[in-house]
Amino acid sequence: MVLQRQQTCFVCALSDQSCLFLSSRCISIFFVEFQIHFARDYSGTAWIHSLVDCTTMLCAPLGSLIGNRLSCRVAVLLGGFLASIGLVLSSFANSLEYLYLTLGVLTGLGFALCYTPAIAMVGIYFCERKALAYGIAMSGSGIGTFILAPVVQLLIEHYSWRGALLILGGFVSNLCVCGALLRPIILKEEEACPLPVDSECKYGVKPHSVPTRKAVDDKLEVDSKQRCLQFMQEYHFLLMPDFLVLAGSFLLLASGCSLPFVYLVPYALDVGVGHQHAAFLMSILGVIDIVGNITFGWLTDRRCLKKYRNICYMFAVGMEGLCCFFIPLLRTFVLLVPFSVLYGYFDGAYVALIPVVTSDVVGTAYLSSALGVVYFLHAVPYLVCPPIGGWLVDTTGTYTATFFLSGFALISSSLLLFSVAGIRRCQRNQKNSLSKNPKLVSCEGKLCEVDYYTSKEKDLMIIIPDTS
Repeated sequence: MVLQRQQTCFVCALSDQSCLFLSSRCISIFFVEFQIHFARDYSGTAWIHSLVDCTTMLCAPLGSLIGNRLSCRVAVLLGGFLASIGLVLSSFANSLEYLYLTLGVLTGLGFALCYTPAIAMVGIYFCERKALAYGIAMSGSGIGTFILAPVVQLLIEHYSWRGALLILGGFVSNLCVCGALLRPIILKEEEACPLPVDSECKYGVKPHSVPTRKAVDDKLEVDSKQRCLQFMQEYHFLLMPDFLVLAGSFLLLASGCSLPFVYLVPYALDVGVGHQHAAFLMSILGVIDIVGNITFGWLTDRRCLKKYRNICYMFAVGMEGLCCFFIPLLRTFVLLVPFSVLYGYFDGAYVALIPVVTSDVVGTAYLSSALGVVYFLHAVPYLVCPPIGGWLVDTTGTYTATFFLSGFALISSSLLLFSVAGIRRCQRNQKNSLSKNPKLVSCEGKLCEVDYYTSKEKDLMIIIPDTS
């Protein structure tokens, strides 16, 4: 039974990630269409992609809350419905501001309700080889991008961007099917402790009792205190220094990772690459993303690398940032293909490790709440960075500054974690050396230097500094 539910969880997580990242990443394919149709500049058009990503991450704690209070199934069902409605309504847009509301806010809210519960379910189902499980589940994003990015371009060519959005709305409605298949792995209380069976209806019922007003008031007071304590316990990790450092790294990461997905296709078109080839770059990025998800997940589950997951995560983010610095030198389709390969691989690597690294810091019990906070931290950078990148393109007339901004943010994210890890390692080594050094002894709660030497009488003399 558990194995069957694990397989179902994998299928649902893969489908969920495919739908989410397809619509999010493939919005960059609509970028030029929106820009031409509504006659707007880069900065104004980029707000659509910013609002989708920002709303998805900003409302991620809401998805965690609904998943914890009700169930992951309810959260994904509701999210799939809202996302589908948002895409269908977007096909009737007559202004860019209308798209801000329907495609940016409504669709982003639906994705938010689906995203965190689907990821958290993987952590609940799998304890061993967790990184590999996350890698396979998160590879759905690459599958969706690889298969459907060229399909979206064909839909735009045959049915215009309105028809393409309408068809995407129907496709994303499959999230409701995925949500319906999510099932809890533990037994319900009614199954574990059966209630008395009602002889007429043949199902368990609770004994009927009429509570007094005082009992109701006391129960409400106790329930409010319990909810407050439960909330404090669920989010106590917000005061952990390790989590705060990780949160700062995620802010820098989010500032840089979204820009290439927004501006890769427009940049390729700007340097003379055809529409189909530009969309194919996203497909290459997507399929290599799958390889990064699975291979890094498998590698970091090996016994020799399991304790170095943080280092693997830093390496992946740093290499992704380094790739961005070389984009302005790549001005043909042949040269942009290696970029898509490298960037896609390291993007898949760090995406698969985000839940694992977060779980290593806060623990599995608080993973759902922590992931809600982690993705919430992505919201503001996702909102402001693409328009800033568009403003840089409008101001400078090139994409160089935009991609440099992305590379600098990603490398800074990696260096922040590396610096903190290096400082803690030095402090740990210093503490170990102090505990093993025989020339330091404890003297009335203070460390006092001891100088051992042999006198003429071969006596051992101890010199303790005067503290007066």
